[in-house]
Amino acid sequence: MKFTYKAKDQEGKIRSGVVMAADQTRAEQLLADNNLTILSLDEEQENIFAKINPFGKNIPNKDMVLFSRQLATLISARVPILQALRILQEQVASKYLSEIVGGLIAAVENGESLSLAMSRYENVFGSVYTSLVRSGEASGSLDKALTYLAEQLEKDYELKSKVKSAMTYPTFVLVALLIVGILMFKFVLPKLTDVLKEQGGQLPAVSVGLIAFTGFFDKYWWVLIMGIIALIIGAKLFVSTTLGRYEWDKLKIQLPLVGPIVKKIYLARFARNLSTLVVGGIPIIKALQIVAEVVNNRIYRDILYDTVSRVTAGQTISEGISRYPEYFPVIVSQMVRVGEQTAQLDDIMAKLAIFYEKEVDTQISTLTTLLEPLIMVVLGVGVGLLVAGVLLPIYNMASTAG
Repeated sequence: MKFTYKAKDQEGKIRSGVVMAADQTRAEQLLADNNLTILSLDEEQENIFAKINPFGKNIPNKDMVLFSRQLATLISARVPILQALRILQEQVASKYLSEIVGGLIAAVENGESLSLAMSRYENVFGSVYTSLVRSGEASGSLDKALTYLAEQLEKDYELKSKVKSAMTYPTFVLVALLIVGILMFKFVLPKLTDVLKEQGGQLPAVSVGLIAFTGFFDKYWWVLIMGIIALIIGAKLFVSTTLGRYEWDKLKIQLPLVGPIVKKIYLARFARNLSTLVVGGIPIIKALQIVAEVVNNRIYRDILYDTVSRVTAGQTISEGISRYPEYFPVIVSQMVRVGEQTAQLDDIMAKLAIFYEKEVDTQISTLTTLLEPLIMVVLGVGVGLLVAGVLLPIYNMASTAG
């Protein structure tokens, strides 16, 4: 959510700007963390087009890694932040990132801290990034925080690249089949079904169904396309609601074949980000709150917020997540317990993240191997239906005529 604010800094100067946060309470906390006394804080209404627009602006992970590393290098060389940002603005490849760096420059010139300036671009930097930058600013180790962030972003990029690479072939085949199917029903099958209509007599049920669908598609193909578009937009609008997002996140975990992989991705994300925040010196309760949002799943978010309340009441993280073995396997709660008992939670979580990332890699490779014959079976069934519905009646007609 986006909030416009007017606040007073420690010197009594009035500051105004925009801050991104999950809700108003977190926006207030974010401003308080930056030593700003709030005078007014108002939520900006989100444009409905932004919710359904599938082509929203984004920055490649590779560019974010380079940005973080270069900024860390410049700051460690004692280059002032403003000068470092101006240098990077000229060097970044992404135009959108260049615009954002320009916004950071303007905000820092206006007296804001770098972390507060970054918080208004939550879709780019995220809660973990801004929290570690804020921690680095407070401890005087901003360069180390940025270097560590670059390393974590690199690992996230590798995981996403593996997932995308594994799904490229099945996606390409399915899209190709869809295009071929549309062309067949629009240009080829109408001519063949006309021959069947002229034949007359009793046709198989498959042929009757094929003729009916082909006739409908030939006349009303635009209705089907508009219906698909409306369904996609409606689904995106539904998912943008609280209930819709919860149901979608629940479905992703419960899907056969894909569900276990998605769950392991969330567990890797949980472990990786918790390790990152603990290393950055973020208090454990605040770290859990950040991870709850970063995991990007409402089921896991609710579990982690429940864990936050239990940790606040004196319990441990392992006790909190062990109540949900369906989502946090026993191995996770046991390793968290070991990390808490040995005061090495960051190291244990980093190892757990590596374990689940390897599991995801292995299962995706297995799924890709299984999808290839499955696609061939689907293709074979489709060809079989076409043969049974069109070619066999035509063949029988030719045989009778002979």
